[in-house]
Amino acid sequence: MRSELHAEVKAFVEQVVEAMGLDVAVEVSDLEDGSVRVDVQGEQGELLLRRKGEGLDALQHLVNSAYRRDVGRDQRIVIDAMNFRQGKDIELQQMAKFLIEKVRTTGTPQELGPLNSYSRRIVHMEVSRFDDVASESQGDGQLKQVTISLRKPAR
Repeated sequence: MRSELHAEVKAFVEQVVEAMGLDVAVEVSDLEDGSVRVDVQGEQGELLLRRKGEGLDALQHLVNSAYRRDVGRDQRIVIDAMNFRQGKDIELQQMAKFLIEKVRTTGTPQELGPLNSYSRRIVHMEVSRFDDVASESQGDGQLKQVTISLRKPAR
C-alpha cells in the first residue's frame, strides 16, 4: 500500500510541476516518523524557493490536501527542493531550543512566529521533547504565533 501511495504522490507532483513548466525530477521516500518526503531535484526547482519558499509551501499544501486521507493522522507529506525545507526545519529546531533555554533562565514565555501549520508543527515537536516546557499556538488564520512557556506543575 505504501508503495502505491508513493507512486500516486510522485505522479501527482510530476503533473503539477510539469504544468508549471518546470523540468525537474521527483523522488519520494519515507521519513522516520512515517511521513512521506517528496524531493524535487533540478535547477528549475529553485523557482519554487522564491519569496521565502512560497511556491514550495503552496505545492506542499496542495499535495497534503489531495492525499490527506491516504497518510496517517500524525503524518504529513513534506515537499522539499534543493534541501531548502530541511535547512529551514533545522533553523526552526535551533530557534526553538534557544527559546526553550531563554524560557528556563528567565521564566518568561517566549513567542515565535508568525508561522504556517508545518512550521508550527516542527516547533511543537521540538518543545515536546522536554518535560519542563510547553508550547501553544495562538492567533487566527493560517499564520499563528507559537508561545513557549514553562509547564505548570500538576496540582
